Amino acid sequence: MSVSRVGIIGRVAGFVLVLGACSAADALDVTTTTSEVTTTSTSSTSTSTTTSTTTTVPVTTTTLEVPAIDAPLVAVGQKDGAETARVQQRLLDAGFWLSGVDGDYGLTTRQAVMAFQKYSGLEPSGRVDDATAAALTVITERPKPASTDPGVIVEVDKNRQLLMVVNDAKVLWVINTSTGSGQWYLEQNQKDPTKWELGRSLTDSGHFKIRRERSEGWWAGDLGEIYRPKYFNGGIAFHGSRSIPNYPASHGCVRVSVPAMDMLWASKMLPIGTKVWVYGDDVEATNEKPTMPTTTTTTTTTTTLAPTTDPVATESSVPDTSAP
Repeated sequence: MSVSRVGIIGRVAGFVLVLGACSAADALDVTTTTSEVTTTSTSSTSTSTTTSTTTTVPVTTTTLEVPAIDAPLVAVGQKDGAETARVQQRLLDAGFWLSGVDGDYGLTTRQAVMAFQKYSGLEPSGRVDDATAAALTVITERPKPASTDPGVIVEVDKNRQLLMVVNDAKVLWVINTSTGSGQWYLEQNQKDPTKWELGRSLTDSGHFKIRRERSEGWWAGDLGEIYRPKYFNGGIAFHGSRSIPNYPASHGCVRVSVPAMDMLWASKMLPIGTKVWVYGDDVEATNEKPTMPTTTTTTTTTTTLAPTTDPVATESSVPDTSAP
């Protein structure tokens, strides 16, 4: 006679009485109970054994990456208020960075909405219209990166104009960006008006690493001001900017908002050596290559950076260039 993973009240007339499983955990296992029945006669004794088996099927649940919400989001446009706070929380849950949930439809909220619209294939207006509210309401997954590499990598998607911070093939944050416009430019040097800068506004595709950086605030470069840059391809850098439109507009650098650049520095997610992957198509130039003016003896197609005081920026004695 045997009893498997059960409790016993007692033995009456040769039967084993079952109280139940020892614990709730035990109830998830297969339980087998064996009872013995003995009868006696004048000629012989016979024994019969009955076995019963009960199987509990485990319940499978699916956890969504972006939790469902009770009520649909409202098309708030660019208004402040409680509904905007719901939009802000939803964007953060979905992986689109903004500075906080406060109901204020400010700069980082506009940028996050624009990033979500770009990712979702919607008109990137930076306003929460009906289509944007509906898409945010039903989203169930965070964006998926192109990289499957372990560790931290920054992806720059030139086709969608998005920057993604990825860790172990999972997107931590998506940030609105603006890369090279693809157009030719001929501009006076911002620091020396006797010089001209000639080039094409391209953000080259490829695999790179962050090589140097400037932790200070704004710096007046040859082609304009840049904020706290992290350089990954010569003079091409991620940097804060006052203008991050919904289209490629830079001289070649990867623009993000000033608050987003501050967040990337404060998070310490992108130290020297962080991998960078730039991919996508370049914008075709719609203008002709300009002719360098003959009134100056200086000819240059790059912009020379002032020496930085950061100790990490001493890798090379070759002058670096910058294209904001």
